[in-house]
Amino acid sequence: MQKILEAKNLCKSFGAVNVADELSFFISEGEALGIIGPNGAGKTSLFNLITGNINQDKGSILFDGEIIDHLSSPDRCHKGICRSFQIPQPFGGLSVFENTFVAAAHGAGLDSSKANETCIQILEKTGLISKANQLANSLTLLERKRLELARALCAQPKLLLLDEIAGGLTESECKSLIQTVSEIKESGISIIWIEHIVHALLSIVDRLIVINFGKKIADGNPKKIMKSKEVREIYIGIEADA
Repeated sequence: MQKILEAKNLCKSFGAVNVADELSFFISEGEALGIIGPNGAGKTSLFNLITGNINQDKGSILFDGEIIDHLSSPDRCHKGICRSFQIPQPFGGLSVFENTFVAAAHGAGLDSSKANETCIQILEKTGLISKANQLANSLTLLERKRLELARALCAQPKLLLLDEIAGGLTESECKSLIQTVSEIKESGISIIWIEHIVHALLSIVDRLIVINFGKKIADGNPKKIMKSKEVREIYIGIEADA
């Protein structure tokens, strides 16, 4: 399959802290890629580099075969790179529908009629259609996370970046969210998912990358990687044979 995104030798540091250290990886069209690593490993910073929220010190990012280093965050969104945030950040004073409409109209550039149609479809898909007229700041945590997902989908992504979307949910809520993400994957959208809830991640992703201090230390079959001694020691924080 064709690569939809490729990062080549990304480097980014904040003072003495490296969040990307010669980091290279790719994701193919229709693939779901998981990323794990301990706190401070550089996972969210990697998303910020991909979306253009921060700029790398070295290296390049290609999307659909085009170098996008010079593009702003809005321009990258227009091209199809869309994300959710670890901490939901809706427009609290707007309704659920209005939040998604902003994404459809300004993220995807749809006209009013098409934006309305898209928002209704996405709200149905994410289980929020009954909440469409509620203010976003009145939603539960699960509903806010679903709204993060809905807003990203309304921007019509080719590549969807999910940042710890299962964090803080109950087991039943997590199962419900996994089902929604699985349906998104089946639609053909490429997904990069950062997650600490490993069983949720492993139920979806085709491939897993482990990073630590901005370096890639493993890339491949998710189950094999999770059995790796090095990964267990770094990610779980225990001796592998303990």
